[in-house]
Parts: sequence; structure tokens; C-alpha cells
Amino acid sequence: MTFKKVLLFLVKLVISSLSLYIVLSKNDISHMMAMLRSIGPPAFFAASGLYICSLMGATLRWRLLLPWKYPFSRLLSLYMIGSFFSSFLPGVIGGDVVKAYYLNKDAKKISITLGSVFMDRYLGYVSLVLIGIIAFPFSLRFFGESPYRWAMPAIFAAFVIGSFLFFGLKLGRRFKTVSESYDYFGTLGSRPAVIIKAVLISGLIQFSGFFAVSILAAAMGVQVPLLTLLVFLPIIITITSMPISISGLGVREGAFVVLLGLIGVRPEAATSLSLSWFFSSFIGSLPGLVAYMRHTSDRAGPTPEA
Repeated sequence: MTFKKVLLFLVKLVISSLSLYIVLSKNDISHMMAMLRSIGPPAFFAASGLYICSLMGATLRWRLLLPWKYPFSRLLSLYMIGSFFSSFLPGVIGGDVVKAYYLNKDAKKISITLGSVFMDRYLGYVSLVLIGIIAFPFSLRFFGESPYRWAMPAIFAAFVIGSFLFFGLKLGRRFKTVSESYDYFGTLGSRPAVIIKAVLISGLIQFSGFFAVSILAAAMGVQVPLLTLLVFLPIIITITSMPISISGLGVREGAFVVLLGLIGVRPEAATSLSLSWFFSSFIGSLPGLVAYMRHTSDRAGPTPEA
């Protein structure tokens, strides 16, 4: 690991630690721990199960985006490996990098490999932003006069502008690695049915996350309307996706406290909900370790289309 990567990891560690300290300092720790214990194994593992189901859905989406046939079970193992590395080695090795690395060892086509991984992530975010902006007008009453009510429109606008710059003006061509993937993007763009299917699958994946949070909240006895989650979670996920912390720790909890506080949820409940969601996803990612161990001894590759 280079010095630059070590330094970046340390910066993320400081941000996560400081953020967690600030959030926890506003919590009654004993009350928060009691709320975490109140969740119980059934609700916790139900949330983990939904996360695993979301990985299966994401694998199906990724398979649609590949121009060659690839065994679903094989691709699922790569997705689970990426999920495991994202959770177990946060800030060191990104899950998308791991997926691209192992897929390219089989495919030997780096431009398509990177392009498919990018589009898999991009179309997933498309569905998330669409859900958030569609729900936004119906959720204004939850925001009141808070300046955070404009967060979702701002995210939507930034996403549209960024997409135009990347795909419309093709600013990514300035970077050699990305430039080679534009042929793949063009080919995919000529297949609108595939893109629509991928976005619809992404919507189901996003709703599995919303339901997981709803299950955990209900287990704690916290009332969180699903409509609020349709707007709050896209904002929270966007913030935690920024590469400024370790797996979003601290940043995510702060966002939960601020946004759920708008509907009267106490900091202890919001923090407990955030942490339980993170740890349920972490548990759901552990099968990726088994997949990683099996992958090293199984070298079947993709079958080119005729």
C-alpha cells in the first residue's frame, strides 16, 4: 500500500471517529444500547436476508449489462466478494475494484469490465434518485422550514448535470481508462430495453433496503413512515457514498440523527437504527468470504455469444 493510500485511509478514519464521537456525545448510550438489544434476532436477520436478496438482484442487473453470457452463480460470487471487501476492508479496497479485477481475469476485456461495473453502479443510483425526487413533493410536510428540504432537489440537479457532462459531453474521455469504455456505453445505449430492465431491477433493490430499515425501526418500536424513507434514505445514501469516511460510519449516523430528528425521532433511536442497518448489511456480506475462498479454486469463465 502506498503512502498516499495510507494517508487517505487515516483521514477517513479520523472523519469517521470524529463524526461518531459527535453523534454519540449527543446520545444516552445506555438507552441506545437498550434499543439495539430490543431489535431481536428475527428482525435483524430479516434485514440481513433482504440485503442478500438485494445482492442477488444486483447480480441479475449486472448480468444484463454484460455483452457476453456469464454464469449467474459465478457472477453472484463476484458480487458477494465485492460486498465482503467493501464491508470488511473499508477504505482499503473498494468492492467495485475487486469485482472488476476478478471479472477481468476471466473476461480479459478491461474496457467492458470497467464499463459494466460503472453502469451497474450508475443505474442503481438512477433508480435511487428517481425514487427520492418522485417522493419529494409528497414529503415536504416532514421537512417543515428546514433547509434540508432542498437536499433531494439539489442531489437530483447535480446528478443530471453530472450525467450530461459524463455521457453528453463525454468528459471522461480525458482519462485513458475511462475513455476505452465509451464504446461499451454507446453499445449499451442502443439497447434501451436492457437499460429499462436494469433500472426496474434497481428499484426493487432500493425498496428492499427501505423495507429493511422499516423492519428494524418497527422492532425498536420507532415510528418511521415509509414515505419519509423514500426521501431520507436517498439523501443519506448519497452522503455516505462520498469517499470521506470508512464505510460511511459516523457520517451515516449523523445524517440519520439530523433527518429523522425532523419527524421527532430521538438521537438514540436514530443512531440505533443507523448502526443496526449497517451491521445487518455487514452480516449479510459475510457469505462473500466463502465465495472468495471458493473463487480461488474455480476458474470457469464467460461463454462468448455466437
